[in-house]
Amino acid sequence: METTLCIIKPDAVKNGFEDKINEKIISSGLKIIRSKKTLLTEEIASDFYKEHAHKPFFNELVEFIISGEVVVQILEGQDAIKSYRSLMGSTNPVEAEEGTLRKLFAESLSKNAVHGSDSPVSAAREIDIMKKIF
Repeated sequence: METTLCIIKPDAVKNGFEDKINEKIISSGLKIIRSKKTLLTEEIASDFYKEHAHKPFFNELVEFIISGEVVVQILEGQDAIKSYRSLMGSTNPVEAEEGTLRKLFAESLSKNAVHGSDSPVSAAREIDIMKKIF
């Protein structure tokens, strides 16, 4: 079994999509093993996005993720990272396949509803950062 991090972002929480997103996650065969609705601190958000610290959009990423409540979850399943990333769809909801979370629930490229780890190394790092909130 593999684990991955899922964050339901402030736009999706504000729009009341968390239950629908979780229904899609569960029906895809993934198990939600930890879940917490919370406001992330700037410190946690900055640590989470530190790989982008030198990029011009870093502050925008941090400001958005701390702008409202998020649901931080650890998912488990066979090939959980690949499976969840497929379920999420393309970062840009306009390009996302029909039925994916971002096609269904994202507002825009920057307000794209959900986050998922992109590799086992990222998943381990991101889960470790988010364990501070559980």
